[in-house]
Amino acid sequence: MIYTDWMSQLPAELHTIPLFKLAIPGSHDSMSYDLDINSRIIEPKRLRRFSRIYCLRKIVHTWAATQEVSITEQLNAGARYFDLRIARKPNDTNPTRLYFHHGLYTRTDVETVLMEINMWAGSHPKEVLILSLSHFEGFDKKIAAQLHNHLIGFIKDLFGAKLLLKTNTPTLKSCWNQGKNIIVSYDNRAYQQSVLWRKITYYYGNSMDRTEIKARLCQALEKEKSSKYFFVCGLNPTLPHNSRILWYILRVCDNFTNVVRRGMPKLLQWVKQQHDKTPMNIVASDVVTRHDFVATIVKLNLKQGKGQ
Repeated sequence: MIYTDWMSQLPAELHTIPLFKLAIPGSHDSMSYDLDINSRIIEPKRLRRFSRIYCLRKIVHTWAATQEVSITEQLNAGARYFDLRIARKPNDTNPTRLYFHHGLYTRTDVETVLMEINMWAGSHPKEVLILSLSHFEGFDKKIAAQLHNHLIGFIKDLFGAKLLLKTNTPTLKSCWNQGKNIIVSYDNRAYQQSVLWRKITYYYGNSMDRTEIKARLCQALEKEKSSKYFFVCGLNPTLPHNSRILWYILRVCDNFTNVVRRGMPKLLQWVKQQHDKTPMNIVASDVVTRHDFVATIVKLNLKQGKGQ
């Protein structure tokens, strides 16, 4: 089955349930396929002063690239939630130009990528996209207001009538009736507006160990998640923040996406079992086009449809 337009193909009984209760496949660190190996290192922060060392940047690139294909390809594959981490490059001659980041800066700027998303959304009006903008690295106090206002203004002008205003119970049908199919979550309370949704909580295991990832997500699903707002279960493994990281990054013939691919089948099996006990909303992953990730998450909705 092709999942390019999976939302419009869901059973009719799912068109009127809140989007918070749909299972939605999402992309973790969505722009990391585009990292620029020639940029300075952003994180880990303790490595920033060594940014001139090419082999170190290469290691960061190898272990920070969590996606393999472009935003358009992720959209075509069926991903509908995007984790977009914003940054400004220091000393950029353009005062309002922004990029994405994960360890390194991306090659492509924010406005170019948002235009790509807008073009796709215009061609697929029944597919509702959730864009989660966060981090805002390099937004120094003196320029932060200018950068936020410019970015928000660009979002409003670009997406225009496609933007869904904040509402208590958005559904596919209500979005379709209004001709809306873009939701923008903006992780900065100081700049909340009617067209910007508040932060979406992202639960994740903060570990490379699948058992620990599953345990943390179980805790979130059973005790912490909201039933009246979006939430994300992140299947993504996370590298250690201490010397244990060397055990991974010094593997010359390995990389982060290989680690994810090896663990994905068992995590997806757990998702199917866990969803029967505690339903999930957005499920995000690295390498979203691999191992039937999108198919597994979308099919969770069919179980729900039969149960109604």
